[in-house]
Amino acid sequence: MLCAAGLLALAPAAATTGPGADPGPRTRDAPTSLLYRPGTHVRPRAGAPEVPDLSARSWLVADADTGAVLAAHDAHRRLPPASTLKTLFALTVMPALPSGIRHRVDPEELADIGPGSSLVGVAEYRTYRVSDLWNGVFLNSGNDAVRVLAALSGGWRATAERMEEKARALGARDTQVRSPDGYDAPGQVSSAFDLAVFGRAGLRNPEFAEYCARAEASFPARDGGSYPIVNTNRLLTGADGVAPYRGLIGVKNGYTSHAGNTLVAAARRDGRTLVATVMNPRSDGGHAVYEETRALLDWGFEAAGRVNPVGSLDALRSAPPGGPEADAVAVPASRRDDTDDRPVWWTITGAGLLGGAGVAVYLRLRWGPVPRD
Repeated sequence: MLCAAGLLALAPAAATTGPGADPGPRTRDAPTSLLYRPGTHVRPRAGAPEVPDLSARSWLVADADTGAVLAAHDAHRRLPPASTLKTLFALTVMPALPSGIRHRVDPEELADIGPGSSLVGVAEYRTYRVSDLWNGVFLNSGNDAVRVLAALSGGWRATAERMEEKARALGARDTQVRSPDGYDAPGQVSSAFDLAVFGRAGLRNPEFAEYCARAEASFPARDGGSYPIVNTNRLLTGADGVAPYRGLIGVKNGYTSHAGNTLVAAARRDGRTLVATVMNPRSDGGHAVYEETRALLDWGFEAAGRVNPVGSLDALRSAPPGGPEADAVAVPASRRDDTDDRPVWWTITGAGLLGGAGVAVYLRLRWGPVPRD
């Protein structure tokens, strides 16, 4: 009887979730809820430029000062982050390790580095300053440097757990950490939203901001000398035929075979700072992640004052402790999303009233992907 009464009041949900995305926290802020809907979202005013057509699976551009999201596409879609996850690693570990500390590397600290990892050249039994290792993380994306810093910060697993705690404290709820260096691992995901949150938070830390904006540095060699290392963020350096982006101030690029290319970038022009995330462009161009980020930043600066926000990077800090849609009932269905081979679930809530019994029933129908992990 309850089900029958509820079905009489069945109404479509106000929002749906896209592939790989979680439903968002219940909120009265309509623009915020847009970030949990699939597709591209922008709220243009008169004279606003057209949003660029990007091939990336997920992207977002926001004002780094206010947190206002200017436009986004599948912002909460959970995807492998590759080395952009090192932004969260730095936010978590950097405050506990003064840059002047010197450390002699134990062979065990370099064990279990994933095959094919990017390395800066950390050597066993060599002594490094913490600042050297951070240069290795930010410029060369060195997984060997991450291993040593994680060992100094309590160990690999403990660091992963602290990174997740840090992410939640920042309001980033899409991120699951399995390998702190961003190396592909089952269940490791983040989102364009979360990565933009990490990049924005990093820019507020002077030490983080200095490392992520550095184009070149010297790294200690095994024989006691040193050798130059160059930042692999081509928008910063202009390497490999990619024109440097005017006003770029960081943050971090990444690549793995599973994640594809990912990039969190920030730029400052005319007193305005933007942060953008681009994840997994599907274009055939080898430098698509840089060119699509360039187009997104260009649009963001041109659109300043001509669009209304579609959400905020601060929106999740007040999320209810029970998590999104904590009281919803999830029922598996056979339907599958065209762009993701994971099964979709039907989430049922709603509203209705049983006549004489005076029993209220709330019912709403919404479909979205099965949550990961």
